[in-house]
Amino acid sequence: MKTIFIVDDNDVNLSTAAKALSKQYRTFTLPSASDMFELLNNIVPDLILLDILMPEMDGFEAMRLLKNDKRYSDIPILFLSGRNDAATEAHGFELGAVDFISKPFSEPVMLNRIKTHLDIDELIRERTALLLQRTEKLLRLQNSMVSVLASMVENRDKYTGKHVERTTKYIKILLEAMLERGVYSGEISHWSLEEVVSSARLHDIGKITISDLILNKPDKLTADEFELMKSHAIEGEKIIDSIINESGNENFLQNAKLFAGCHHEKWNGMGYPRGLKGEDIPLQGRVMAIGDVYDALVSTRSYKSAFTHEKAVEIIKESRGSHFDPEVTDVFLEINNLFKEA
Repeated sequence: MKTIFIVDDNDVNLSTAAKALSKQYRTFTLPSASDMFELLNNIVPDLILLDILMPEMDGFEAMRLLKNDKRYSDIPILFLSGRNDAATEAHGFELGAVDFISKPFSEPVMLNRIKTHLDIDELIRERTALLLQRTEKLLRLQNSMVSVLASMVENRDKYTGKHVERTTKYIKILLEAMLERGVYSGEISHWSLEEVVSSARLHDIGKITISDLILNKPDKLTADEFELMKSHAIEGEKIIDSIINESGNENFLQNAKLFAGCHHEKWNGMGYPRGLKGEDIPLQGRVMAIGDVYDALVSTRSYKSAFTHEKAVEIIKESRGSHFDPEVTDVFLEINNLFKEA
């Protein structure tokens, strides 16, 4: 049985409404908005009938509080009003009311309107739940495809095992720390962090195009070989662009493209593939630059032994303002132990 709160400071209105509704619904009659909020701590109704003109807290103020609280913002609210002027109704709808019921009540009108809005609300909840299920299914499929693609790259490169997994953890740590400290938060706050972090796993997808002879060379690359290796940034963009052309311009793919194409750019403009400088480098590339270099420094490569965490932090600190964005670097320096523990 659906639950309805009836909130009105007039005892006659409360009893009249309760009598009309009690055969079909579980009703609670409340003489004030404060009583309603007290009961809300224990019971969340399916619908609220809310009087406008009440002492202490009127219906409009109560509505504002309800809509600003995530626990109650989805509850359908019908205003009870003896005022039928257009300005009152317009203001009520603006605040989020779904309907108005005029006093004195007409029982058939009240019952029909309540049934209509409860049916609409139930339909919305069912459709929303179905949409969430489909979204979650698509997200699982997307993450599975990304994992397969990332694994294809890592399986070809015998020197960088688990690089994607580690850098993904670093990116998540760094972005969350930046958001907490208000560093580029104006941009990051509009991102879906889960989506952005997941897309970072494709930052080296372009290495699929690099020859095994270069990718797994046991010695340091020659200048010509390094030029070919550098092409993986542009090739990564091309691969993701081809996916975008086939499947649509999704935010996930746009983020992946920026990670792939920009993670080797440097703050001073001396990076590749385009020599972008400063904030012309997308933030995705500036963040990944630190995660990518840190992982390279603390990992064993064919041409070097692994550096200690402390040495890696020192090298990144020395490259603040040359290789790395100064503000992002400062955040990394504050939380670098989290990288070591990841």
